Amino acid sequence: MNVSDIGTLYSYNRWANERLFGVLNKLGPRQFAAPVQNSFPSIRETVFHILFAEWLWLKRWQGNSPRSTLSDPDASLATWSTLTPGGGPSATELTTMPGLKAFADSIEQERNEFLLGLGEDALHAPLHFSDMAGTPYAEPLVQLMQHVVNHGSYHRGQVTTMLRQLGAATVSLDMIYFFREETKKAAGERS
Repeated sequence: MNVSDIGTLYSYNRWANERLFGVLNKLGPRQFAAPVQNSFPSIRETVFHILFAEWLWLKRWQGNSPRSTLSDPDASLATWSTLTPGGGPSATELTTMPGLKAFADSIEQERNEFLLGLGEDALHAPLHFSDMAGTPYAEPLVQLMQHVVNHGSYHRGQVTTMLRQLGAATVSLDMIYFFREETKKAAGERS
């Protein structure tokens, strides 16, 4: 995997998040927060979890390992409130669709800047970071970056299941549809 491949993965991740938000924007606040059976108790909390993880890993890639004051932190609103993310949205803001979308957009912008400066050597070098409890790790950045996209795909799939449980519209987020759209765009640009 090289920098170009990582760029493709993150273009797909952005595309999938945008498509997901397109569907979620059709939900009312009650559906968005409705209890459903899954890893997280609602669509809202699942979407927050996806974005929290994207934000957290980006911070680690940038050399900052956010720490929580909780003894067993996880990617939840309760943990978010303990991180004091320095100018990030409040936990209250992150319970609304506009707040989550704005958060997603800010992560995307910051991550794009990171990707523009990413070189092959850094991509394959070990990244030294700590988890939110302070446990140190060192793993190749390329693996961590692949993990984040895979993590988001997994949880976006759960959101699709939750939407079906609520009788709401869904949209396909499979990577093949992303590739097909990209091929059409490229063909249109050549015409």
